Amino acid sequence: MGKIIILEETTKHPLTLMGQRAGVCWGGNIQDKDKNYKRGLDCLESGHGRVLEYVNVEMVMEGYSARVIREWYTHIGGAPTRLQASTRYINYSDFDYIVPQSVKNHKEAEMRYEKCISEIKDCTRYLLEECQIPREDIAMLLPLGMQTKIVDKRNLRNILDMCQQRLCNRANWEYRSMMHDILAELGRLSDEWAYIVEHYCEPKCKKLGYCPEKNSCGLMKKRDGK
Repeated sequence: MGKIIILEETTKHPLTLMGQRAGVCWGGNIQDKDKNYKRGLDCLESGHGRVLEYVNVEMVMEGYSARVIREWYTHIGGAPTRLQASTRYINYSDFDYIVPQSVKNHKEAEMRYEKCISEIKDCTRYLLEECQIPREDIAMLLPLGMQTKIVDKRNLRNILDMCQQRLCNRANWEYRSMMHDILAELGRLSDEWAYIVEHYCEPKCKKLGYCPEKNSCGLMKKRDGK
């Protein structure tokens, strides 16, 4: 559905970098890459998270709904920043959009959904081409199901924290799918990223060993064992 492009500014060897930064303050040998790697891994395993902010993640995210990107924006820990496709300058008279699987599973619902989107597109084209209404005003018609594109920047602490919340089976389906897309691309970047994704990018229930949610999905037992 969506597409993640990891930018070259993203830290390619996160464990090595974390170990190097920690080694500066620990009086360690920061010229030895193997020692830096082991030191970084030890920081991660020991929960010494102050080095997580040094790991940079920059990416282009496209083909996801404006709705889920607005949810993405709410996760602002770790000083991320981002830019989103402008509704003032981009022509959205023929926008791409998301159709939820629940709608696709219902023939009548899908037909009405598509008809509604088609009417919105026709109206936006008419307002733009026939009435010369400014694009920024026409954008008020757009649904949050339209696809959008952003340039995003954050760090490893933010990614790990987001995994705990958004990989939960009770998280929004599109957000959960987007997180899997991000982790898949990061995992391809290097062996170090693959290790982090496999061992540390998990929902909070796996990290805690129990489900803290009031309404559990059943993947893990709740703290009281039920």
